[in-house]
Amino acid sequence: MSEVVTRTELLTPEPAAALASLLGVPEPEGGLPLLWHWVYLLERPAQADLGPDGHPVRNTVPAPPGPGRRRMWAGGRVRSRGTLRCGEVATRQTRVLSVREKQGRSGALTFVVVGHRIEQGGRVVVEEEQDLVYRQATLSVSDSGPEVPPEPGEWSIEVSPTLLFRFSALTYNAHRIHYDRDYARDVEGYPGLLTHGPLQALAMAEAARARGLSGDLRFEYRLVSPLFDFQGLVVRASEEAGGFATAVRDIHGRQTATGLLRRLDD
Repeated sequence: MSEVVTRTELLTPEPAAALASLLGVPEPEGGLPLLWHWVYLLERPAQADLGPDGHPVRNTVPAPPGPGRRRMWAGGRVRSRGTLRCGEVATRQTRVLSVREKQGRSGALTFVVVGHRIEQGGRVVVEEEQDLVYRQATLSVSDSGPEVPPEPGEWSIEVSPTLLFRFSALTYNAHRIHYDRDYARDVEGYPGLLTHGPLQALAMAEAARARGLSGDLRFEYRLVSPLFDFQGLVVRASEEAGGFATAVRDIHGRQTATGLLRRLDD
């Protein structure tokens, strides 16, 4: 059994108000929407525990598998069994569920699944698994091609360094690839600032919520390709039996994330 890290705090309305302003959506009433727990119960590592890329290298769960490895958020699964409410205390338990080593075309890969369990009022409200990948420092980026205008029903979010910096600050994410262009280009070899995986997942969940999806939900999502600040962010949610299929693409039509949201009772 891996180490369990527990964090307890009073959920205040300010982080939710900040996230609503960031996304340009109304502030939630009656509780936090799906995935909005990502701006609460945050780990706040000491500055001395951060590595050169901004991620903690010690006193953290999960610990990186070794120096020089690039950390990427690859996807996850979330179940909400009720609504987290501001003004009440919540507790999150975190532990590593699995670690798998693999040799890929770009070198060694380490796949880590991190589990979170959030309780409030004596019951489990959120159960989550996050898929992380640690890889060697290589990346290829395909040609962009012509722009594809948003279609009816698609939601276009203007991605800027300001937006990425504010989301990093709101989630206490010091990973420099999201706000330090010189580091992202010169050290990690990216052509621009990387748009957060959680920001794309939140956009998909919000697109489905705007279409009326609510209640106890399960959400499975995958980040299938890097998305950079100059490539925009266009999200859609298409209704299907029992839920919504969601996706994120860039302004050129290249898909970068997919998701499926369903009600737990379906």
